[in-house]
Amino acid sequence: MFHKEGNQIILGSLIITIVSVLLIDKFIITSWLRSTLFIVIITLLIIILQFFRNPKRNTVQNDNTILSPVDGKVVVIEEVSEPEFFKDKRLQVSIFMSPFNVHVTRYPMSGTIKYSAYHPGKYLVAWHPKASTENERTTIVLENERFGKILYRQIAGALAKRIVNYAKKGEQVIQGTDAGFIKFGSRVDLFLPLGTELAVKIGDKVKGGEQIIAKI
Repeated sequence: MFHKEGNQIILGSLIITIVSVLLIDKFIITSWLRSTLFIVIITLLIIILQFFRNPKRNTVQNDNTILSPVDGKVVVIEEVSEPEFFKDKRLQVSIFMSPFNVHVTRYPMSGTIKYSAYHPGKYLVAWHPKASTENERTTIVLENERFGKILYRQIAGALAKRIVNYAKKGEQVIQGTDAGFIKFGSRVDLFLPLGTELAVKIGDKVKGGEQIIAKI
């Protein structure tokens, strides 16, 4: 299954691949060169297809847990000041997504969207300390009775050129469902209340919609 955000790119890539294969077959006589070009073209198509994959996740919905919004690796766990919405101290958990990870963003908990904002910006590498405040990004705040308000931020990386965010202020959303997409390498930051009990540590690899990040 592929994510809907990749439909146009996948269709265009398939057309380009078919046309390229036909042209190579017709005009390239040297066998080793033909084989090399075929391999390169098919490899590029496979990379695009795997990037837009959208595997089904077995989400166990639980108001007492925060699930990972994305696939990736936990690279930051620290207490920081969150300047955009809370303007106070929060527990930050950052997940880095390589170009080979699934790039679907999923709602980390059920609740009401209290805030949703897009910010244009730079394209620093996703692990850069200033990426959270200077890169292209979206900021979404969710609220429910158990955790109160939490914030997650989709951050574009050096390769990412488009962030898709489905969250709209006032909507009721369900934990683990599709919240958006980030194209070609990125990061997501979670900002949780201080004292939240974490279920992950730095270096852990997590799966969006399944892995528990924190719990009450």
